[in-house]
Amino acid sequence: MVGNESHHTPTAPTSDHVPRAEEILVSGRWVSVLVSPTATPPAPSPPPASAPCPEATRSPAVRSRPAASADSASLPSGPVLAAKMGRIPSLKNFNAFPHAEDHLLKKTYSGAIVTILGLIIMVTLFAHELTFYLTTYTVHQMSVDLKRGETLPIHINVSFPSLPCEVLSVDAIDMSGKHEVDLHTNIWKLRLDKYGHIIGTEYLSDLVEKEHGTHDHDHGKEHHVEEKKPEHTFNEDADKMVKSVKLAMENGEGCRVYGALDVQRVAGNFHISVHGLNIFAANQIFEGSSHVNVSHVIHTLSFGPEYPGVHNPLDDNSRILHEESGTFKYYIKVVPTEYRYLSKKVLPTNQFSVTEYFVPMRPTDRSWPAVYFLYDLSPITVTIKEERRNFLHFITRLCAVLGGTFAMTGMLDRWMYRIIESVSSSKPRSGMR
Repeated sequence: MVGNESHHTPTAPTSDHVPRAEEILVSGRWVSVLVSPTATPPAPSPPPASAPCPEATRSPAVRSRPAASADSASLPSGPVLAAKMGRIPSLKNFNAFPHAEDHLLKKTYSGAIVTILGLIIMVTLFAHELTFYLTTYTVHQMSVDLKRGETLPIHINVSFPSLPCEVLSVDAIDMSGKHEVDLHTNIWKLRLDKYGHIIGTEYLSDLVEKEHGTHDHDHGKEHHVEEKKPEHTFNEDADKMVKSVKLAMENGEGCRVYGALDVQRVAGNFHISVHGLNIFAANQIFEGSSHVNVSHVIHTLSFGPEYPGVHNPLDDNSRILHEESGTFKYYIKVVPTEYRYLSKKVLPTNQFSVTEYFVPMRPTDRSWPAVYFLYDLSPITVTIKEERRNFLHFITRLCAVLGGTFAMTGMLDRWMYRIIESVSSSKPRSGMR
């Protein structure tokens, strides 16, 4: 009985009981899988000399490697996580970008043409959207005008081709009762020949000083001379002026009046006429008011500095009279305006609207022809702000344009491919018949 007893000596666990990681070939990719053996496999017998290596006899789809440690084997690695995710078949249905094998793709000349055309359209639309985003736009707001005690700047540039500079004057009057005759602010008179070329320049303040200089002296001797011979002095000056004006009119001289006026910020008017002349001298020169030709060309007329997008309705406006004479009246509504740049700079200025009216001269009229600019101020201020478009709006438009172009080129490519395939497949059939 003793000889029949068998003694089992416990053996220490060998490395065969340790879990190991094996790599399995799945869909052309190696995936690591953790394997825990339940039984100890029998020890392999030593291979014969002619037998191949055990690693070579193993299936090519499986290869194993020992696990580094028990702790690392318990944590899922990247390939293991990918394998677990691969076991969820419904997750693949959410893939919006499926990929095909390279040997399943077919490239055609028609597809290349459509692709180049689509790229050209995309680049063009991208440049257009970028330009649209970089350009600024303006927003208009209105409010009550609260300005007080400021002056109204008026910039004028008007040509009179039929009137010499010696007979023209600029007068201004406003509702406050202030009346200025022959304004001597920053106004210039340019003598023009019959072709419109400048032949002389005269500052209007010098003209005032020259015409009225004998009345500005306070010396007793000069007053005594004036009192002795007032008629003789007036006659000499009048004769010289009449001869000079008639000679200028015979030569076809004209005059351009340009400069800036600063008037009070109330309703009023300024006019350019021959009202600065003595009535007797005017009758000798023109032989009646019906022969005064106030034909004019308004090059520019503004009520403040210019801002981007401003439009002055009277710029480059010409009114030429051929036979009759009369008075031109321009009724102007001035609107105070503030222009705010992107840099927060504020430009105070004005814009205006205008209505034109012409009054022909009648033989019974005692007034003289003129060009009137009657202005009135609006109680509303317009604020113009420069703004730039939102960047997210630009991205949204860009995605819509480029995505739409990509979709349309894809549809066009499929249509062209089907048409070409149908045409090419119908040719062999017709040849067989």
